[in-house]
Amino acid sequence: MRIFLPILAVIVFSCNQNQKLEREAYQWPEATPPVAEKKDHETGMHGDKRNDEYYWMADFFSKGPDSNKVVEYLKAENEYTAKLLGGTEQLQKDLFAEMKGRIKEKDESVPVFNNGYWYYTRSEEGKQYFKYCRKKATLEAKEEILLDVDQMAEGHSYYSADGFSISPDNKLLAYGVDTVSRREYIMKIKDLESGELLSDAVYRTDPGYEWGNDNKTLFYTSKNAKTLLSEKIKRHTIGTDSKKDPVVYAENDKSNYIGVGKTKSEKYIVIASSATMSSEYRILDADKPEGEFAVFQPRMKDVIYDIDHHEDKFLIVTNKDALNFKLMETPVNKTGVENWKEVIATRKDVLLEGIEVFKDFLVVSERKKGLLQIRIRNTKTNAEHYVDFGEAAYMAHPSGNPEYDTDNLRYNYTSLTTPNSVYDYNMESKKKELKKRQEVVGGYDPTEYVTERLYATARDGVQVPISLVYKKTTGRSPESPLLLYAYGSYGYSTDPSFSSTRLSLLNRGFVFAIAHIRGGQEMGRQWYEDGKMFKKKNTFNDFIDCAEHLVKENYTSTSHLYAMGGSAGGLLMGAVANLRPDLWNGIVAVVPFVDVVTTMLDESIPLTTNEFDEWGNPKNKESYNYMKSYSPYDNVAKKAYPNMLVMTGLHDSQVQYFEPAKWVARLRTHKTDKNVLLLKTNMEAGHGGASGRFDYLKEIATEYAFMFALEGINK
Repeated sequence: MRIFLPILAVIVFSCNQNQKLEREAYQWPEATPPVAEKKDHETGMHGDKRNDEYYWMADFFSKGPDSNKVVEYLKAENEYTAKLLGGTEQLQKDLFAEMKGRIKEKDESVPVFNNGYWYYTRSEEGKQYFKYCRKKATLEAKEEILLDVDQMAEGHSYYSADGFSISPDNKLLAYGVDTVSRREYIMKIKDLESGELLSDAVYRTDPGYEWGNDNKTLFYTSKNAKTLLSEKIKRHTIGTDSKKDPVVYAENDKSNYIGVGKTKSEKYIVIASSATMSSEYRILDADKPEGEFAVFQPRMKDVIYDIDHHEDKFLIVTNKDALNFKLMETPVNKTGVENWKEVIATRKDVLLEGIEVFKDFLVVSERKKGLLQIRIRNTKTNAEHYVDFGEAAYMAHPSGNPEYDTDNLRYNYTSLTTPNSVYDYNMESKKKELKKRQEVVGGYDPTEYVTERLYATARDGVQVPISLVYKKTTGRSPESPLLLYAYGSYGYSTDPSFSSTRLSLLNRGFVFAIAHIRGGQEMGRQWYEDGKMFKKKNTFNDFIDCAEHLVKENYTSTSHLYAMGGSAGGLLMGAVANLRPDLWNGIVAVVPFVDVVTTMLDESIPLTTNEFDEWGNPKNKESYNYMKSYSPYDNVAKKAYPNMLVMTGLHDSQVQYFEPAKWVARLRTHKTDKNVLLLKTNMEAGHGGASGRFDYLKEIATEYAFMFALEGINK
């Protein structure tokens, strides 16, 4: 089948410093897309019958009769994508080299001091991974390489080492390894004095391990083999058989995530159990790791709380009777809610996001008018102040502060034009020191770029923020290509941050915009509440209304407008493709959650039960009907769709590969247009894409090349 695109007029625009580049229509090769076999499979509830003709595509993990056919189909789609984008092969190579060239290959993180040692990672030229290192007492001391992840990853197409945890006596290192990308880690323990791995190995864990203060006891999260739910917290003693590790906590509510950690004071081991709308904690004296955990406060309906220890009390961040959260405190020996006392009241216009506890200081992360603030309180004098950042749109948050007894706060800062920066801030003197700013190899001048903050009026009158960045030479024009990005779920806020890879878009005349739509938490907790469950459609409408505002204000036009989102943001892409296919020239959907009803009906699928408070439980008829009304897979119709590139990973544990595969197969049989529809599956990766510092850039190069082809940009 011949695939046509409208002939693009030759337009001159600014690119790569002061060079001029002409657009030239990309010649799409002739190719016939794969046709997936249809097999009737009736599913549904509440008297509703749904025929899921591509249900068989889920066979890969169950190793059913169609598992080989699944792989063959995905490979056929990959071959089709490769052929259609064959004319961009050199451009993709150039983009990869260009983006890789901006990364400082021989680099080192800012060292973090903890319990007598400076810890850091460093990377070497040409290496994909890193080395985890430390120096004792001073940075002039001899380097110890704790883990050489470059060496460990040899022979693996995917490799992740995570969850590093040093024993209190600094002699043992617990860490997790995943070589499949299913987020099932093997916990290993290394003797840092001898350099040898202990025989202890614990399978199917989350990468979060906590030591008791006896230096021989470890607590970890054990996962269900099928659903990948974190179901149990277990205790492991060095030198014992991990198969006999006792369960110290078992979670019976399948909608809850669980994990284990430690208070910053190192005095308590903490088990957290949390769902979207409630949480519960258990605590144990870290000096008595074989003791019994005590419930801090039993879970309460629609009440979220988080805790940390400070001297003779616990501090609690909670939404109890406080939509935007408040800060409470309680004595260490009286932790029930009846003893909680207010420290910082809830405010209508400020979201209290979290706290960082120090011996003499309390650092509070707040969000006002969509922007993060860092508030510092001296707990001895109660004097307070805010850190001044000096930009209109940015992201700033405390990071790398393991030490309890210190006056120094470390925080990260970035904006759409400011590379990631690490600061040390003295909370007493209020002096800050830039420790490191991400180096963009080859040169980068932030003054060549413009960042703006706009507000679009949504159809219900709500003002939705938009953050933009573009090169000054691009300007505002209906001929400018614009990429609009959003996520809009789980209360996750998409703050404006710098990306060196994004320069490859901006330097070719693209405008990049973030729509801060409801479902996130940028404008406070209500912003999230108004974009979930039975208000989920606000998320989609906000994105469409932001796009229309950008067109109306002449930042772009529909023939040059692109949309991108991943995971739950991929659901957004599927929804807006159905709702307003005429609005976009192209859509890029990455690991998209597009078969909402089927997934939420199947509690054997990883993470399904954890999501009921976000999307609803389809066993409830009202929830079922509402989900089905927006689920991208269920609402594919006989109509024209924009050009689309769909990216997924075969081993994805969060959005299974078969969701995007089924969606693309159904789109092929329904779309009435001749626009491009491509599916690319990374056969060796999962939700986060390729591992390593550089391989993921190939996926970004594919996404950019797709949009550049549609724009006629060939170099």
